[in-house]
Amino acid sequence: MVTDPDTLPRLDDRARGWLRFIWEKATTPDDWSSAGEPNPWWDSTSTPPMCSLGRFDLHETGYVLPVMCDLTPAWREGYARIADELVGRYTTFWAAVDWLTTIGPDPNQENYPPLWQAYLPEFLRGSYDVPGWTANGVAPWGLQPDPIGADGNNFFRGFFNLLIGFYDYVAGDDKWASPFKVTGYQDRLFDWDRHRIVNFMVDQWAERPAGVHCENTKVWPFCVSGAGLGLQLYDKLHGKDTHYVFGRWAQYCRENYLKTNRRGEITQFTFYYDPLEKAHFRLRDEVSAYASLAITPYVVPQDRELGELLYTSSVRRLGWDDPRKPLLQLHPDPRFLLVALVVARELGDHETEARLRAVAERDFEPRFFGPDADMFGWFFGNGEPWPRGQLASLMMLSELGEPGAWGRVFNEPNVAKFSQPTVTGVDYPRLGIAQAWNALDAGVLWVETYAGTTAARGAATAFSVTQLPHVADLEISCDGAEFPGWRASGPDSIEITTTVDAHRFRILTRFHGSDAATRAVTTTTPGTVYSPSACGGGCC
Repeated sequence: MVTDPDTLPRLDDRARGWLRFIWEKATTPDDWSSAGEPNPWWDSTSTPPMCSLGRFDLHETGYVLPVMCDLTPAWREGYARIADELVGRYTTFWAAVDWLTTIGPDPNQENYPPLWQAYLPEFLRGSYDVPGWTANGVAPWGLQPDPIGADGNNFFRGFFNLLIGFYDYVAGDDKWASPFKVTGYQDRLFDWDRHRIVNFMVDQWAERPAGVHCENTKVWPFCVSGAGLGLQLYDKLHGKDTHYVFGRWAQYCRENYLKTNRRGEITQFTFYYDPLEKAHFRLRDEVSAYASLAITPYVVPQDRELGELLYTSSVRRLGWDDPRKPLLQLHPDPRFLLVALVVARELGDHETEARLRAVAERDFEPRFFGPDADMFGWFFGNGEPWPRGQLASLMMLSELGEPGAWGRVFNEPNVAKFSQPTVTGVDYPRLGIAQAWNALDAGVLWVETYAGTTAARGAATAFSVTQLPHVADLEISCDGAEFPGWRASGPDSIEITTTVDAHRFRILTRFHGSDAATRAVTTTTPGTVYSPSACGGGCC
């Protein structure tokens, strides 16, 4: 059976460039402790005052990792390293800096700029904390030093749990199920693990049908739905049943957080709800569509019907789905258009996607950058040396995979990849992997390499393939020619010697599915070397 590798998923040039940038961000050491400061390329600027925190860059950078992994499921180690670095930073002082430093009521309540005032109920302006001020310590809860085990701060632990889920999905191990330390108030350390965080979230949420608040005392549908998505992925990967709390909340949301017209379209949506003030804050007129639109990437995978209602009502109210109308942005922040673009692609709304993507290509400054232009991102006309991670990651997500790719991570996660032939030991970012796909019907592993670092092109390198059912009778070609530049390195693994460059390997593994996971013992002696000098096609 012949499989055309050109029809199989792969990372395109932009995805490779973005991956290279987030690798550099994640693997370059910096200090997120109270005595240090994160590197300046971590985005603590976007969408003020709510999201202008470096931790939003951590979890939003994570969004692309499971989707990229589904494009190259036989190569995962690069995504796992990035995810691990992101999760590790999430345990630090700077990740929870708002909960640990914005203590009590904001003394600047009377001096907020007009744009911030617009996020406050009119009857509370001048005596009410702006979104983003967590107010740790206010009544009736008092000061709570643990940023995870608190009555509030739902956005912190909710997105943290989602990010750990991305790590689990790409790494396939339980590293973060073991106890780890989380930095709290005045540098106190608290012991948590993945399962304890989930259990705490579920018990807390079960007692609060309206949702758990983030800043004291605001309940945000944005953060509640994001927390629910983390529980959904947790259940799928661990065989649990915690996600029921989101289902109950989704019904509460229908009954309390949205208002519809006679056509069933949403006309108002709660941006946040204050249970102490019994106040629903809603944006006015067409701008209210931004509130309902903002949560759609999280809701669509969990409750398709509600997610489609939120999306279609929002883009229709804004006129973004109507080619007869000019595409107007009623808010200067590009986040909302980016969210709409992600969901338009996810739902297969090609016409709206095309309109929004034209704006993004024209206005959001996509370009390659860095030494030899090996990195890629969107700069949004900010005149900054790096792309803003929060916004650019959403833009990258909108370009990855086919419609439905994001939702499949949470509903049909590919866990079979962990028992299939896998590419490991890649010297990334010198050598990049654009395609790593097991064509199970043909029993072939396709691997496409490229020079991840242009300056390294032509240098000698090597990588391994593990979890092979057979080693003795492998057939390997590179760029269409028979390839002898490999050796058996174990009973189910080989090492391939090659160069840093664009190559396409066809490895006849004869692996046809999970039933082949009972591997035959190879008769090839480990360590037998096939001479690189005999290699043709320039692959070694």
